[in-house]
Amino acid sequence: MRMDASLHLDKKPDWIRVKLPNNPVFWDTKSMVKDLKLVTVCEEAQCPNRWECWGQGTATFMIAGEKCTRACGFCAVKTAKPDALEEDEPQRVAEATRRMKLNHVVITAVARDDLADGGAEHFEKTIEAVREVNPGITIEVLVPDFNDKDWALEMVMRAKPQIFNHNLETVRRLTPLVRSRAQYDRSLAVLKKAKAMAPGKVATKSGIMLGLGERDEEIEQAMDDLRAADVTVLTLGQYLRPTPMHLPVVEYVTPEKFAEWKTVAEAKGFRHVASGPLVRSSYHAADFKPELDLED
Repeated sequence: MRMDASLHLDKKPDWIRVKLPNNPVFWDTKSMVKDLKLVTVCEEAQCPNRWECWGQGTATFMIAGEKCTRACGFCAVKTAKPDALEEDEPQRVAEATRRMKLNHVVITAVARDDLADGGAEHFEKTIEAVREVNPGITIEVLVPDFNDKDWALEMVMRAKPQIFNHNLETVRRLTPLVRSRAQYDRSLAVLKKAKAMAPGKVATKSGIMLGLGERDEEIEQAMDDLRAADVTVLTLGQYLRPTPMHLPVVEYVTPEKFAEWKTVAEAKGFRHVASGPLVRSSYHAADFKPELDLED
C-alpha cells in the first residue's frame, strides 16, 4: 500500500478548510457542555466541523467516558483504562438536549470492552432519559460493536432509537490496519441485526473514511456489503490524520470525486448520502430525516 508520510505535514488542499468560531452560540454551547460536565465526540475526536456545529447549537454527546479500550489507527480519542460509568450522565445528557431545544440528537460512546455489555445498558438509559425530557426528539445512536453480543445490542434497540449508526470506517482489506479489534464482517452483522430487531422502526446508517489507500472497486464493494446489510444512510468523508502517531493520509480526495461517490451510492439504493471532504458521521445529521422512512 502506498503511503506518503509527509502529506499530513504539507499544506492541505484548499478544499480542506476549517471555519473558526465567530458565533456567540458557539461559546454558549461550549459553556453548557462544561457546566453539565459532558463529553462530546466533537472535541475528543478533533472533528473539523465542531466550530460550525457548535455555532449552530448542536453537538454529538459521547457517553461512558472519554477513555477508549481500543486503539484504532485513525482515531484521536485517547486509549486508556476507562473510569467507572457515571450514573447521572444520562440525565445530564437529557438536560443538555432540553437546554439546546434539540429536535435531533446524536449519542455516541467509546468502546467499553471492559464492561460485559460494552456499555449497552448505559446507551439504553441515556435514550430513555432523553426521550422522557423531550418526547418528540429524534434520537440517533452511533455505537461500537458490543463484540457482537446480541443480548447487548437488544438493550440498545429496546430503547427504540430512530436511527442506528455503526461505522464500517474502511474497506475490508484495510480493516485490520485501521480498526483495533474490530472486524469487517462483525460490523456488517451488527448493522443487519439491529435492523432486524426493530423491523420497520429504525433507519440504519454507516460511514466510510476515504484517503487511507482504498481502491475504487473496494469502496464499491463496501457499499454493496452495506446495502446487503439493509443500511440506507451513508456518510463518506476524508480521513485527516490527528497526530504523527496515527496512520498517514495516503490521498486527499477531491470534492468532485466525493460528488461522484454520492451518485454511485444513490444508484446502489442508499436513500440518504452525505459525501464530502469534511463530512463526518454526525455532520448535519438532522438534515437527512431518515426517520421519515420508518413505518408506523
